[in-house]
Amino acid sequence: MRAASYLFCNHGFAATGIDTILARAETAKATLYNHFASKEELIAAVLQAEGETWREWFFGRLAQVEGSARDRLLAVFDVLQDWFADPGFYGCPFINAVAEFDTGNDAVRRAAELHKEHLITWLKAQAIELQARDVAEVARSFAVLIDGAIVAAQHSRDPSFARNAQALAALYLDSLGAPSSRNG
Repeated sequence: MRAASYLFCNHGFAATGIDTILARAETAKATLYNHFASKEELIAAVLQAEGETWREWFFGRLAQVEGSARDRLLAVFDVLQDWFADPGFYGCPFINAVAEFDTGNDAVRRAAELHKEHLITWLKAQAIELQARDVAEVARSFAVLIDGAIVAAQHSRDPSFARNAQALAALYLDSLGAPSSRNG
């Protein structure tokens, strides 16, 4: 799994062949196929593991943010900037996988949808606390800003796209009448 995760995330899902994974993992093809019936199953397992690890880190960081829902929503981009600045940052494996595969690839699509559902649920909870009129729209708007920042940072290798997205998010929240932080 570690070998597949590294190769898929750094070299691409479609571009990485089973033989390359086997060589990096120093294992036999039979061993791989004892655990995964196909490359698609391996990709789904990698995405699940990557998603669990990322969500634990991301939501763990956000749980440390004190203040209002607005503060937590804007802190999303502080956390993202830290991620983007990491030398090992390769973008979002879910965005990358969906971009590489036909939209009819059910395993990849399901994994990406499940991952996004976790984020949307958290964003909706913040929007509820803000007493937003359209909770789903606030969550979707933030998802667009988050995904856009991820793609821009991956493409440019410039972590400051998180700051651009944060500034846009603050303007968006202002347009909703979301109260500013008590601390600033």
